[in-house]
Amino acid sequence: MYAEVLIEYNSKTIDKSFTYLIPDNLDGVLKVGMKVVVPFGNKLINGFVTNIVSDFEGDYEVKNIIEIKDQELILNKELFAVAEYLKEETLCTKIQAIQSMLPSALKVKNQKNNYEKLITYIELNVNEKEINNYISNNGRSIKQIEILKRVLEDKRVLKKEIMSSSLNTLLEKGVLKETKEQEYRIQNTEEQENDLKLTHEQQRVVDAIDLNTNNTYLIHGVTGSGKTEVYIKLIKEVIKTGKTAILLVPEITLTAQIVDRFYKRFGNDVAIFHSALSEGEKYDEYLKILRKEIHIVVGTRSAIFTPLENLGIIILDEEHTESYKQDTNPRYHARDIAKFRTEYNNIPFILGSATPTLETMARALKGVYKYLELPKRVGESKLPNIEIVDMTEEIKQRNFIFSSLLKEKIQDRLEKQEQTILLLNRRGFSTIITCSNCGYTYKCPYCDITMTYHKSSNNLRCHYCGYTVLKSDKCPKCHDATLNYYGLGTEKLELELKNIFPLARIVRMDTDTTSRKGTHAKIINDFKEHKYDILLGTQMISKGLDFPLVTLVGVINADTTLNIPDFRSGEKTFALLSQTAGRAGRSDLEGEVILQTFNKDNYILNCVKENDYKKFYQYEMHNRHKLNYPPYYYLCSIKISSKDYDLASGEANKVKKYLESHLSDQTIILGPATASVFKINNVYNFQIIIKYKKDDKLYKSLKELDNIFALNNKVNISIDTSPMRI
Repeated sequence: MYAEVLIEYNSKTIDKSFTYLIPDNLDGVLKVGMKVVVPFGNKLINGFVTNIVSDFEGDYEVKNIIEIKDQELILNKELFAVAEYLKEETLCTKIQAIQSMLPSALKVKNQKNNYEKLITYIELNVNEKEINNYISNNGRSIKQIEILKRVLEDKRVLKKEIMSSSLNTLLEKGVLKETKEQEYRIQNTEEQENDLKLTHEQQRVVDAIDLNTNNTYLIHGVTGSGKTEVYIKLIKEVIKTGKTAILLVPEITLTAQIVDRFYKRFGNDVAIFHSALSEGEKYDEYLKILRKEIHIVVGTRSAIFTPLENLGIIILDEEHTESYKQDTNPRYHARDIAKFRTEYNNIPFILGSATPTLETMARALKGVYKYLELPKRVGESKLPNIEIVDMTEEIKQRNFIFSSLLKEKIQDRLEKQEQTILLLNRRGFSTIITCSNCGYTYKCPYCDITMTYHKSSNNLRCHYCGYTVLKSDKCPKCHDATLNYYGLGTEKLELELKNIFPLARIVRMDTDTTSRKGTHAKIINDFKEHKYDILLGTQMISKGLDFPLVTLVGVINADTTLNIPDFRSGEKTFALLSQTAGRAGRSDLEGEVILQTFNKDNYILNCVKENDYKKFYQYEMHNRHKLNYPPYYYLCSIKISSKDYDLASGEANKVKKYLESHLSDQTIILGPATASVFKINNVYNFQIIIKYKKDDKLYKSLKELDNIFALNNKVNISIDTSPMRI
């Protein structure tokens, strides 16, 4: 018998399976999907078995498979189908697709670390009669007798509780023995709670979803409408039939509260999966899934690849969120993988959001998706009152950061012992430092963009390549102490808040304060327990968080995202502001929202003020139609990169000519132009945008382009067939 093995080398020139002979000791043991060690050239490498065949007709010498690397890790038929889909849709190699589906501890390359966590127990190795005889004959060995009596009584004892030389003696004599058991690092300690009674609206949505069909449903529910309870009810129904479920959430910050709720409702029947877990924790959670010990996976983007079998439903919460899209190869969107898996398993796919993407809403209104609405909040809570403050007037009164109204409202909440959330979607202290004497501006030497100053560490950091330099008090060019600080980040906002409200308990939540493991959950839990009065942060605080005492939300520079040169900037702004506003008034206390802006008459900001998604949708769809953007056209982005400016520019023009000669006349080709961030880490980037409705030649042409550049080590081409930003 022979096995076809996909090897670990991520090269498009050898993106295929190679045939190996199955040795006698592995015959009948080896299965499709197992990770194996094989000889390749003069090395031993890893690979995955993709097929087992009885004959081989090749013209090269067939070598033996050396060993099975991990008998427990088996990629099932469905995941191989997902890998093939990823390869075709994102133009990656098949091994690259498989690599993206596995946690680091189980990736195809050799791992030096052993992530297995074993607990050692002590048990009897002989019968009770022999134990009693031993005790009788060793009456002076008091410690040994104590150990034996304890093991006799408890049957098994943790080794670490009785470690001693006496225990070693009993083990050496064969009276006792060691047994090892795997212990999972994440243990559920939550007490189970009873199900909540659904409202009439929630129950109507649940009843409308047919769990026996492959329909896609959009649950369009305002913030606080109880979408999570609907998800829980649907998953309970699925589990009753013996099937499993995946719930995807967009942010690590969201998983803390949602996982807590799922543990309380489902006990140990839940595995969690997101990037903030340690490698050992990911290994454990993956094994729970492989061993079929759980029915539910809750996690972020990568959780869509978990090997749950007998799937019954997939739910994508906050479906509008950009974090579901992977920016590096393979450039997949979790929504597309989820759609593939639901079609593969013939099960329903649920999309949920208060602010769905325009593409999703358009499909729902056309009937491609089933549209379900939750227009009201649960219980007595109402949507917050939103007020827009014109900062051009406030600056005249020297209110540069906080308007008079926002300061007044924060003070009011402090006096009432209620809580406030403040959003500023920019971290750091200052975004630009320039010299007033010579005009020097701190820029990253590798990316040619301004660096952000972080006061707590007194360094300047490039948020693209990570380059960091210690800030001097003097200008590096003219050496005068004439540096000026412009722009506002969360770090500076925190300092201003402490100056205005010295007695307030303030906590900041951004990438800088949550870099250590567990800090997300700690900040959220501490704020929920009212250890802080004010939570300020970036967009990570905008979605899914539920704090009963939050009655005020303030947005500093609400128009920041409107100024981004991106066709989705309006959509992103509406979603960000609406979601952030939705954190206020989620209990019986009324909520208020203050949006500070320099564009008080902006149409999108006023749609946010009126809590009117449909009005925003009509406005934005009109613009998209005029400019040939999704959902009226599909997009494809091609980025041409090189350390040599002239080479990148020249190749970009060649790519443009190739596309013009191969694609349909109806397809729009824009560029080449410099990419939005032209230089990153000394690499120059040019971009071509393709807009199309239908072009049968497109994917074939893209594959050919990809192959042309496969062996070019001076110019790189990256193709994104569904870009979120351009």
